[in-house]
Amino acid sequence: MSVLDPFIQLISSQPLLMIEIVSVFFLPFIGSILFIPYLIRKLIEKNLVVPDVYKKGGVKVPTGGGIAIILISLLALSLNSLFFKFESMNYVILVVITSFALFGILDDMLDIGRASKLLIMYYCSYPLIQYVTNTTVVFPIIGYVDLGDIYIQLIVPTFVLVAANLINMHSGYNGLSSGLSVIILMSLIIKSIIVMDVDNIFSIISITGATFGFYIFERYPSKIFWGNIGSLTVGSTIGALIVVQGFIVSGFIMLIPHTVNFLLYVYWKIRKFPTAKFGKIRNDGTLEVPNPLTLKWILPYYMKVDEKQATKAMFLLTSVFCVIGLFVP
Repeated sequence: MSVLDPFIQLISSQPLLMIEIVSVFFLPFIGSILFIPYLIRKLIEKNLVVPDVYKKGGVKVPTGGGIAIILISLLALSLNSLFFKFESMNYVILVVITSFALFGILDDMLDIGRASKLLIMYYCSYPLIQYVTNTTVVFPIIGYVDLGDIYIQLIVPTFVLVAANLINMHSGYNGLSSGLSVIILMSLIIKSIIVMDVDNIFSIISITGATFGFYIFERYPSKIFWGNIGSLTVGSTIGALIVVQGFIVSGFIMLIPHTVNFLLYVYWKIRKFPTAKFGKIRNDGTLEVPNPLTLKWILPYYMKVDEKQATKAMFLLTSVFCVIGLFVP
C-alpha cells in the first residue's frame, strides 16, 4: 500500500473532511503571515528584544512572538467552528495548550524555579485525563498492550510535560526549534490521516498551521523569536497529539534527537563542566562552540559550518526519525 493511498481514499470518500482539514490548517497559516509583521513592529516599539548571538554587529531580534501562535490558532479555530462541528476533545486539548502558553508567559516574566515549574506544568495537562479513552499502546514485537490507569494517570501528563521541555531545550539557532516542531507535527498529522483518525486533533492542526506561518519569520535570518511561550505552547501540542492518538512509540522515535539532546545536557551537568549557553561566531561566519555536549553543537564542534548549515543538519536528522516513526504501527 502506498503512503498516498489514505489521502486518496480520504479525498474520494470524505471530501468534506479533507476540506475541513485544509481550512483548519491554512486559515491560521495565512493569519500568521498577516499578523506577525505587525507583532514584530509592536515588540520593537516596546523594546522587547534580545541579542542574536550568532550575528555580527550586535543584531537584536524581538522575542515573545510565540503568543501569536496561540492567539491566531484560537481565532482561526473559532472561525472554522462556524462552518464545521468539532469533537469536544479538540476544546479540551486547547485548554491544556493554553495553560502551557500562559505558563510560558509567566516563565518569561518570573524566575519560578525548576521544581515548581515542573510541578505546575505536570498538572497543566490533567484535563486530558478524563477524555483519553484509548489506553492501548502498540509495541514493536510485543504487540498491543493495554496500560490502563498507568497510561491515564502517569503517561499522559508526563509525556506532555516532557515533550514541552524537550522542545524548549533543543533551540538556539534561527528557526531551529520552530522548524523541528513543524516537521514533527506534520509527521504526526500525516500518521493520523494514514490511520484515518483526525476528528480529535483539529485544534492541533490549527496550531500547526500557525506554527508553520511563524517559522517563515523565525527561519534564518530571524525577524522574531518565539520565547518560552512559543516553545511551551508548541511542545505541549506535540505531547498532547502523541498521547491522544496513542502514538507513544512512534512519537518517542520522532523525538529521539530531542531526547539525545537532553541526555547530553544531563551528562554535562553530572560532569560539572563550565556553563555555556551559546557559542561564538568566527570572522568567516562559521560557528565556534565550547563543546559537543548539546546536539546542535556536535557538527560545528568537529566541522566548520555556519548557523544555517547546522540548522539544516538538525532538520535532516529529525526528518529521518520522523519517517521511521511514520511506519511504526
